[in-house]
Amino acid sequence: MRSEQGDGPGDVKRARCHRNPNAPYKITPATFQRWMRILLATPDSVLWLVSANAAAQANLQSEAERSGVAPDRIVFAPFTQRPEHLARLSRADLFLDTAPYSAHTTASDALWAGVPVLTTPGDTFASRVPASLLHAVWLPELIASTPEAYEALAIELAADRTRLDALKRKLAAKVRTAPLFDTKRFARDLEKALAAMHDRRSRGLPPADISVPLD
Repeated sequence: MRSEQGDGPGDVKRARCHRNPNAPYKITPATFQRWMRILLATPDSVLWLVSANAAAQANLQSEAERSGVAPDRIVFAPFTQRPEHLARLSRADLFLDTAPYSAHTTASDALWAGVPVLTTPGDTFASRVPASLLHAVWLPELIASTPEAYEALAIELAADRTRLDALKRKLAAKVRTAPLFDTKRFARDLEKALAAMHDRRSRGLPPADISVPLD
């Protein structure tokens, strides 16, 4: 990040801001250590988290220091109203997803605000939502196949501003026409799926997967 965050997470003047607003209970030791290695490899970056409670904040800062990362490189933002939240969110460079419980609404908010989301999907619904969102905004290149690939890609993007800016421009150009935020199309497709379900039931057919053809 190249300028102050404003009245959200305080005055931060580092070159990169990795954003993750997930609740502390989603931050496993493995995920946190991955973030710490990313910070160590990108010395001009900060990790931006939600300010959930004082105990969690103190614990995370303590663990950061134990990992060799200065505690002040974790920036905590208080909850705020949605318009202010989306405005300040747009100042982040990259959204780092959690695993195995991934972001859902927060990942959607990040994409809407123009922030690329980096994720590594697991085998459960709760771990695969951001990957689905990225497919729906035509950014599958941000879906890492392994935790190691996730970590490596975060470091690569932090070091390559041109590549990161290209991803942000691609997202900005597509986000308002992408399937993810096309609510009229979603409503039409849902109606088609419901009609297909009703048709199967009316004909006495057993339940089955419903595939809705693309417009």
